[in-house]
Amino acid sequence: MAKFKTLDDLPADIAGKRALVRVDLNVPMADGVVTDRTRIRRVVPTITELSGKGAKVVLLAHFGRPKGKVVPEMSLRPVAAALEEELDHRVDFAADCIGEEAKTEIGEMADGDILLLENTRFHAGEEKNDPDLAKAIAANGDIYVNDAFSAAHRAHASTEGIARLLPAYAGRTMQAELEALEKGLGNPERPVVAIVGGAKVSTKIDLLKNLVRRVDALVIGGGMANTFLAAKGVDVAKSLCEHDLADTANAILQEAESAGCAIVLPVDAVVAREFKAGAENETVDVSAVPSDAMILDVGPATVTLVNTWIGKAATLVWNGPLGAFEIEPFDKATVAAAKFAGEQTAAGKLVSVAGGGDTVAALNHADVADSFTYVSTAGGAFLEWMEGKELPGVAALTA
Repeated sequence: MAKFKTLDDLPADIAGKRALVRVDLNVPMADGVVTDRTRIRRVVPTITELSGKGAKVVLLAHFGRPKGKVVPEMSLRPVAAALEEELDHRVDFAADCIGEEAKTEIGEMADGDILLLENTRFHAGEEKNDPDLAKAIAANGDIYVNDAFSAAHRAHASTEGIARLLPAYAGRTMQAELEALEKGLGNPERPVVAIVGGAKVSTKIDLLKNLVRRVDALVIGGGMANTFLAAKGVDVAKSLCEHDLADTANAILQEAESAGCAIVLPVDAVVAREFKAGAENETVDVSAVPSDAMILDVGPATVTLVNTWIGKAATLVWNGPLGAFEIEPFDKATVAAAKFAGEQTAAGKLVSVAGGGDTVAALNHADVADSFTYVSTAGGAFLEWMEGKELPGVAALTA
């Protein structure tokens, strides 16, 4: 990974400096109230550190997809209250991220003050990475800090454009994410095992093609495993399956063989006739799925196989559940493997890096997220990193 500057590289005295800090405040809301503050809590260390050193902390963030228009329901104003509570520090708000209002509010800040600017995506130039918008934002700052890895896969004015105009640094959350990802796939301890689950192969083709060249073993679970089983001639009956991707699945299997990457597919499965909580189910060999049933989880023999691979690993990268974990009892395999990975990590035997919306939910469901080395809330950015793609917001910090 290329060298990037962090808050450790800031000048010794930043008191009075205007620090433009890109954060991720795109949090779930209901009736004007934040319902999950995870992303807010993740940016607290950076904001607190800068404010504590006397910088004037000016926060840049987006919310939703207003597509370049002012949409009142997508204002960041309600988020300011939750942010204020988490910081235990007053957070002022400006109704625009550029223009006279932003300039005036910033001009009135005292050292250590914190100001949240309105949704950057209210301007059409944000997602177009418009140079003029980037310059207008940069005019209100002396330094730029990016603490929003989750938005780093987009070349936007507030994530990439502005980083070319001001001294740019990675915030503490961005730093932790990049360092964890480096341990996961950049320069990992071997053997490296990856677990990839989810519904469809079609959404993760690039990911699978990248991983088979970089890991020692690839565990494939979830609905996507059915596509691989079918490609190998297994009758998966009424299971979710992309039969039209059989050639793609076989090509990935061949690439894995050429690269010396072991592919781990289910050997047994938990099947049911209906997809609902508590549905009557049975465990069968994958070669004996009843014609009127569907696979909804991997079975205990597969869990043992997966855990054996985790036990051999020095590094684990995880994206996606092994089964339909949202519905009991089809969460058993994901929970069992997650708990074992958590135990291995806690024992100092494993570096475990996980990410993706379903993955985070699954690890929280298993109550092991805190046991993993690092759990990314970045979603799309985490997936693109696993696919081996350059992230513009990160590249701009290393330029």
